[in-house]
Amino acid sequence: MREQTQHWSPSTERRSGGRRGALAAAAAVAAAIVTAGVLAPTTASAAARPDSVQQGLNALVRDGQPAALATVRGGDGRTQTYTAGVGDLATGAKVPRDGQVRIGSNTKTFVAVVLLQLVGEGKIGLDDWVDTHLPGLVRGEGIDGRHITVRQLLQHTSGLPEYGVHISDDEIAHRYFEPRDLVDIALKHKAEFSPGERWSYSNTNYVLAGLIIQKVTGRPLAEEIDRRVIRRIGLRHTYFPAPGDKTIREPHPKGYRAMPDGELRDSTEVDPSAGGAAGQMISTNSDVNRFFTALLRGDLLEDAQLAQMRTTVPVGDTGAHYGLGLMSRKLSCGGVYWGHGGDIVGYETRGGITDDGRRAANIAVTSIPADISGTRRVEAVVDTALCQR
Repeated sequence: MREQTQHWSPSTERRSGGRRGALAAAAAVAAAIVTAGVLAPTTASAAARPDSVQQGLNALVRDGQPAALATVRGGDGRTQTYTAGVGDLATGAKVPRDGQVRIGSNTKTFVAVVLLQLVGEGKIGLDDWVDTHLPGLVRGEGIDGRHITVRQLLQHTSGLPEYGVHISDDEIAHRYFEPRDLVDIALKHKAEFSPGERWSYSNTNYVLAGLIIQKVTGRPLAEEIDRRVIRRIGLRHTYFPAPGDKTIREPHPKGYRAMPDGELRDSTEVDPSAGGAAGQMISTNSDVNRFFTALLRGDLLEDAQLAQMRTTVPVGDTGAHYGLGLMSRKLSCGGVYWGHGGDIVGYETRGGITDDGRRAANIAVTSIPADISGTRRVEAVVDTALCQR
């Protein structure tokens, strides 16, 4: 992956100059959109004069994003929804307000919640060896599931290699993978380091966490997420796609992938199984905000498990910290916010909730940025949304 703070997308490892050309072409489309006035916010209160969030989305589109969407809950409890750009580059269709997108590694937080619920029920221990639940599965060069804990999976301190960098973009988009296929790909490569030695992001950790949940409950991961999280807090636009389901059910902006020749290819309908428990889910900005708000408020976990989730290790020298499927990042206005974020073919999402729970924001764009600086610009809009008064 391009750096340790990146969230599910093997394709980000292979970004190239062709990507920049494609984004330049999208920026040209965006320039026409600005002139046409399509970048107006979707809320009446912001229509007279674009606020800082709207201005941030407009800038993302000028930088080359086909579309950008945001949902922000302010300190006064009011929610505003914004869009910029176009939902379909071929037709110029509008971006659907609060449209569904693939949320990539935000899926990890859902998986961590379910696993921590099972910890609270006494069915799993965070310091259990992986072999306790998946005997004999995790073996490789420098890899032994008898010496890796469940906690280390959730916190990315296991040393397990990343499977995603060994899958092509075409395979990611079109091939169906069973979770054990993904594990097998990872285990062909040696461990990055000894368990617990340091932190390094690896989607393999969460594929294994999903398998543990299925082993312990005897039920498919999607059913457990739906029963224990989605229905429990009323997420009406969130789901874990069924095997082979390449579609997005509800109104959505199309997602794009840059080709080496600079073409922005429609990659909306892809097989998300390469993400699996690490990044397969679909949701909306408003539902993601609702999820993180409920989580940090204590609606999904007992205090002991939520405290474990919020116990973090540093993410290199970035200033970010990683807990158990949950990240904290610094705010320019002081304090931190909690969330995760995700990349998967066609979409990038970033966002979270302030430590006091009063403000929440989630941003989605419809193409993975060409490099880390593009992602930083998306994160800057999140910072703007959470810091504005």
